[in-house]
Amino acid sequence: MSEIIPDETSPNEASPNKAWGAAARRRWFFEAARQACAGPMPIVAVSLISVGGLARDAGFSIEIAVASTLLIWAGPAQVLFFGAVAAKTAWPVIALSISLSSVRFVPMVVSILPMIRTSRTRLPVLILAAHCVAVTVWAEGMRRLPGVPKEGRMAFFFGFSATCLAGTSLATAAGYALIGQLPGPLAAALLFMTPIYFVATLTRGARQWIDKLALVFGLALAPLTQMYAPAGFDLLALGLIGGTGAWLCARRLEARGRAA
Repeated sequence: MSEIIPDETSPNEASPNKAWGAAARRRWFFEAARQACAGPMPIVAVSLISVGGLARDAGFSIEIAVASTLLIWAGPAQVLFFGAVAAKTAWPVIALSISLSSVRFVPMVVSILPMIRTSRTRLPVLILAAHCVAVTVWAEGMRRLPGVPKEGRMAFFFGFSATCLAGTSLATAAGYALIGQLPGPLAAALLFMTPIYFVATLTRGARQWIDKLALVFGLALAPLTQMYAPAGFDLLALGLIGGTGAWLCARRLEARGRAA
């Protein structure tokens, strides 16, 4: 969708234009759903197939498996949950582990919510939007949202994230039904597709030096933070160290370019 939708809050608009504004938001919602189906949703959905099988191995019903996708909405955290339950880990420890594993989403939420909120956005809507943030939704949102008018961004975001949620929920149910038919290495490879797509999306969207340097620093430092950072804080430490280093290097390169 390339047309620019006028701001429905214009004082010159009458009440019929409010209805037109709602129709425009619906168009952005379905446009986002179309883009999600044509791009990341199938890849993200495939990666959640193994989660359904893991849930069945842990003794849960298919309803709980699908609910874990809707409520946790993070493949690694779901694997952690079902694996910990199968290992008979204490519930407080499981809850703490999942909470720590979700710390990595905080920078994503903080960076994308200002892009989609308006002065009229209510707190419950923001809370729901924060829940819908996932790695792929964030990466694609940061790339696609700048081309969407401000008033249509929330609808676009929910259309995109809801489509991904629906697809991954169906894939979780399919994985639950397919347990025993997928080889273990294949199931692990399917789960690994999401981070590969995430890195590819960031690489494609890198335009400035700071973006490229952040990717290089992140890939180089990932093994170190994985080994030495506290559990659940590895990605947060990676972003803080790698992002700060990329910013400092980019500033240095810009200063050198101006001096030349």
